Amino acid sequence: MKVSILVVEDDKAIRNFISATLDIHSYNCFTAENGEQAMILATSHKPDIIILDLGLPDIDGVDIIKKIRAWSNCPIIVVSARSEDKDKIEALDSGADDYLTKPFSVDELLARIRVAIRKMNYDNTKKEESTEFINGDLKIDYVSGCVFVGKEETHLTPIEYKLLCLLAKNVGKVLTHTYILKEIWGGAYESEVPSLRVFMATLRKKIEKNCEKNTYIQTHIGVGYRLVRIQY
Repeated sequence: MKVSILVVEDDKAIRNFISATLDIHSYNCFTAENGEQAMILATSHKPDIIILDLGLPDIDGVDIIKKIRAWSNCPIIVVSARSEDKDKIEALDSGADDYLTKPFSVDELLARIRVAIRKMNYDNTKKEESTEFINGDLKIDYVSGCVFVGKEETHLTPIEYKLLCLLAKNVGKVLTHTYILKEIWGGAYESEVPSLRVFMATLRKKIEKNCEKNTYIQTHIGVGYRLVRIQY
Protein backbone atom coordinates (compact mmCIF):
# COMPACT_ATOMS: atom_id res chain seq x y z
CA MET A 1 0.00 0.00 0.00
CA LYS A 2 1.37 3.40 -1.03
CA VAL A 3 2.32 5.94 1.62
CA SER A 4 -0.02 8.93 1.38
CA ILE A 5 1.47 12.42 1.68
CA LEU A 6 -0.38 15.73 1.99
CA VAL A 7 1.61 18.66 0.57
CA VAL A 8 0.53 22.05 1.91
CA GLU A 9 2.19 24.84 -0.09
CA ASP A 10 0.78 28.12 -1.41
CA ASP A 11 3.48 28.58 -4.09
CA LYS A 12 2.11 26.76 -7.15
CA ALA A 13 5.52 26.09 -8.73
CA ILE A 14 6.94 24.55 -5.54
CA ARG A 15 3.71 22.64 -4.87
CA ASN A 16 3.76 21.12 -8.37
CA PHE A 17 7.49 20.35 -8.09
CA ILE A 18 7.07 18.47 -4.80
CA SER A 19 3.95 16.70 -6.05
CA ALA A 20 5.65 15.56 -9.27
CA THR A 21 8.69 14.33 -7.32
CA LEU A 22 6.52 12.29 -4.97
CA ASP A 23 4.50 10.83 -7.86
CA ILE A 24 7.72 9.72 -9.60
CA HIS A 25 8.82 7.94 -6.42
CA SER A 26 5.47 6.12 -6.08
CA TYR A 27 3.98 8.08 -3.20
CA ASN A 28 0.26 8.81 -3.13
CA CYS A 29 0.25 12.62 -3.10
CA PHE A 30 -2.51 15.17 -2.70
CA THR A 31 -2.13 18.92 -2.28
CA ALA A 32 -3.55 22.00 -0.56
CA GLU A 33 -2.74 25.63 -1.33
CA ASN A 34 -3.90 27.15 1.96
CA GLY A 35 -4.57 26.30 5.58
CA GLU A 36 -8.33 25.80 5.22
CA GLN A 37 -7.87 23.24 2.45
CA ALA A 38 -5.12 21.57 4.46
CA MET A 39 -7.36 21.03 7.49
CA ILE A 40 -10.19 19.63 5.34
CA LEU A 41 -7.87 17.19 3.54
CA ALA A 42 -6.03 16.22 6.72
CA THR A 43 -9.27 15.25 8.47
CA SER A 44 -10.92 13.57 5.45
CA HIS A 45 -7.93 11.72 3.95
CA LYS A 46 -5.87 11.15 7.14
CA PRO A 47 -2.49 11.19 5.36
CA ASP A 48 0.48 9.16 6.58
CA ILE A 49 2.80 12.20 6.32
CA ILE A 50 2.24 15.95 5.98
CA ILE A 51 4.69 18.30 4.25
CA LEU A 52 3.79 21.79 5.45
CA ASP A 53 4.83 25.30 4.45
CA LEU A 54 4.65 27.73 7.38
CA GLY A 55 3.92 30.87 5.34
CA LEU A 56 0.36 30.23 4.17
CA PRO A 57 -1.97 33.07 3.14
CA ASP A 58 -4.81 32.35 5.57
CA ILE A 59 -3.55 30.36 8.59
CA ASP A 60 -0.04 30.33 10.02
CA GLY A 61 1.61 26.93 9.62
CA VAL A 62 2.39 26.71 13.35
CA ASP A 63 -1.33 26.99 14.14
CA ILE A 64 -2.04 24.16 11.68
CA ILE A 65 0.55 21.97 13.42
CA LYS A 66 -1.14 22.60 16.78
CA LYS A 67 -4.60 21.81 15.36
CA ILE A 68 -3.43 18.56 13.76
CA ARG A 69 -1.56 17.48 16.89
CA ALA A 70 -4.85 17.67 18.81
CA TRP A 71 -5.99 14.47 17.06
CA SER A 72 -3.13 13.01 15.01
CA ASN A 73 0.49 11.90 15.53
CA CYS A 74 1.32 11.58 11.83
CA PRO A 75 4.82 12.87 10.95
CA ILE A 76 4.87 16.55 9.95
CA ILE A 77 7.80 17.83 7.89
CA VAL A 78 7.96 21.62 7.78
CA VAL A 79 9.38 23.27 4.65
CA SER A 80 9.82 27.00 4.92
CA ALA A 81 11.85 30.00 3.79
CA ARG A 82 12.06 31.00 7.46
CA SER A 83 15.63 30.09 8.38
CA GLU A 84 15.84 31.62 11.87
CA ASP A 85 16.40 29.17 14.73
CA LYS A 86 13.43 30.62 16.62
CA ASP A 87 11.10 29.68 13.75
CA LYS A 88 12.43 26.11 13.67
CA ILE A 89 12.12 25.86 17.45
CA GLU A 90 8.54 27.17 17.46
CA ALA A 91 7.48 24.69 14.77
CA LEU A 92 9.21 21.74 16.49
CA ASP A 93 7.86 22.69 19.93
CA SER A 94 4.37 22.87 18.42
CA GLY A 95 4.64 19.27 17.24
CA ALA A 96 6.50 19.18 13.90
CA ASP A 97 8.86 16.23 13.46
CA ASP A 98 11.38 17.74 11.06
CA TYR A 99 12.30 21.01 9.35
CA LEU A 100 13.64 21.79 5.86
CA THR A 101 14.74 25.30 4.90
CA LYS A 102 14.07 26.46 1.34
CA PRO A 103 15.73 25.99 -1.07
CA PHE A 104 16.28 22.26 -0.55
CA SER A 105 17.32 19.42 -2.84
CA VAL A 106 15.10 16.56 -4.00
CA ASP A 107 17.47 14.07 -2.36
CA GLU A 108 17.22 15.86 1.00
CA LEU A 109 13.42 15.94 0.85
CA LEU A 110 13.22 12.24 -0.03
CA ALA A 111 15.67 11.38 2.77
CA ARG A 112 13.52 13.24 5.32
CA ILE A 113 10.44 11.39 4.04
CA ARG A 114 12.22 8.05 4.49
CA VAL A 115 13.07 9.02 8.08
CA ALA A 116 9.41 9.93 8.68
CA ILE A 117 8.30 6.55 7.27
CA ARG A 118 10.71 4.67 9.56
CA LYS A 119 9.35 6.61 12.55
CA MET A 120 5.79 5.91 11.42
CA ASN A 121 6.47 2.18 11.04
CA TYR A 122 8.18 2.07 14.43
CA ASP A 123 5.27 3.84 16.12
CA ASN A 124 2.81 1.43 14.50
CA THR A 125 4.65 -1.71 15.58
CA LYS A 126 5.93 -0.91 19.05
CA LYS A 127 3.95 -2.16 22.02
CA GLU A 128 2.24 0.43 24.19
CA GLU A 129 3.68 -1.07 27.35
CA SER A 130 7.09 -2.10 26.03
CA THR A 131 9.53 -3.11 28.76
CA GLU A 132 12.60 -2.41 26.63
CA PHE A 133 13.88 -0.19 23.86
CA ILE A 134 16.29 -1.54 21.24
CA ASN A 135 18.00 0.60 18.61
CA GLY A 136 20.99 -0.94 16.87
CA ASP A 137 23.36 -2.09 19.62
CA LEU A 138 21.70 0.19 22.17
CA LYS A 139 19.23 -1.37 24.61
CA ILE A 140 17.30 0.20 27.48
CA ASP A 141 15.74 -2.21 29.99
CA TYR A 142 13.01 -0.11 31.59
CA VAL A 143 12.26 -2.70 34.28
CA SER A 144 15.78 -2.83 35.69
CA GLY A 145 16.71 0.71 34.66
CA CYS A 146 19.83 -0.60 32.93
CA VAL A 147 21.38 0.46 29.64
CA PHE A 148 23.43 -1.84 27.41
CA VAL A 149 25.60 -1.13 24.39
CA GLY A 150 26.15 -4.48 22.72
CA LYS A 151 26.46 -6.98 25.56
CA GLU A 152 28.11 -4.55 27.97
CA GLU A 153 26.17 -2.59 30.57
CA THR A 154 26.76 1.17 30.42
CA HIS A 155 26.46 3.02 33.71
CA LEU A 156 24.57 6.32 33.45
CA THR A 157 23.82 8.99 36.01
CA PRO A 158 20.11 9.52 36.84
CA ILE A 159 19.99 12.63 34.63
CA GLU A 160 21.73 10.87 31.73
CA TYR A 161 19.27 7.97 32.02
CA LYS A 162 16.26 10.33 31.98
CA LEU A 163 17.67 12.13 28.94
CA LEU A 164 18.22 8.86 27.07
CA CYS A 165 14.70 7.62 27.89
CA LEU A 166 13.22 10.91 26.65
CA LEU A 167 15.17 10.64 23.39
CA ALA A 168 14.16 6.98 23.03
CA LYS A 169 10.49 7.80 23.54
CA ASN A 170 10.77 10.27 20.64
CA VAL A 171 13.26 8.36 18.47
CA GLY A 172 13.72 9.97 15.05
CA LYS A 173 12.25 13.29 16.18
CA VAL A 174 14.16 16.52 16.85
CA LEU A 175 13.61 17.62 20.46
CA THR A 176 14.28 21.28 21.16
CA HIS A 177 16.35 22.54 24.08
CA THR A 178 13.17 24.05 25.57
CA TYR A 179 11.25 20.77 25.38
CA ILE A 180 14.07 18.74 26.92
CA LEU A 181 14.65 21.21 29.75
CA LYS A 182 10.94 21.27 30.62
CA GLU A 183 10.66 17.48 30.55
CA ILE A 184 13.80 16.76 32.58
CA TRP A 185 14.08 19.74 34.94
CA GLY A 186 10.54 21.12 34.88
CA GLY A 187 11.54 24.53 33.52
CA ALA A 188 13.22 26.05 30.49
CA TYR A 189 15.74 28.83 31.01
CA GLU A 190 18.29 29.93 28.42
CA SER A 191 21.00 29.87 31.10
CA GLU A 192 20.52 26.09 31.50
CA VAL A 193 21.28 25.21 27.87
CA PRO A 194 25.08 24.99 28.46
CA SER A 195 24.47 22.48 31.27
CA LEU A 196 22.24 20.45 28.96
CA ARG A 197 25.02 20.40 26.35
CA VAL A 198 27.44 19.01 28.94
CA PHE A 199 25.02 16.23 29.95
CA MET A 200 24.37 15.35 26.30
CA ALA A 201 28.10 15.27 25.56
CA THR A 202 28.81 12.85 28.42
CA LEU A 203 25.80 10.70 27.47
CA ARG A 204 26.98 10.55 23.86
CA LYS A 205 30.49 9.51 24.93
CA LYS A 206 29.13 6.68 27.06
CA ILE A 207 26.71 5.15 24.56
CA GLU A 208 28.90 5.68 21.49
CA LYS A 209 32.22 4.77 23.17
CA ASN A 210 32.58 1.36 21.55
CA CYS A 211 30.39 1.94 18.50
CA GLU A 212 32.55 2.97 15.57
CA LYS A 213 29.73 2.57 13.04
CA ASN A 214 26.85 4.18 14.94
CA THR A 215 26.18 7.78 15.88
CA TYR A 216 23.08 7.65 18.06
CA ILE A 217 22.63 11.27 19.14
CA GLN A 218 22.46 13.90 16.42
CA THR A 219 22.98 17.57 17.33
CA HIS A 220 20.90 20.23 15.60
CA ILE A 221 22.94 23.35 16.35
CA GLY A 222 20.91 26.08 18.00
CA VAL A 223 17.79 23.89 18.06
CA GLY A 224 18.17 20.61 19.96
CA TYR A 225 18.88 16.87 19.64
CA ARG A 226 17.59 13.78 17.86
CA LEU A 227 18.08 10.08 18.66
CA VAL A 228 18.72 8.49 15.26
CA ARG A 229 16.84 5.31 14.39
CA ILE A 230 19.52 2.72 13.46
CA GLN A 231 18.66 0.39 10.58
CA TYR A 232 20.56 -2.85 9.98
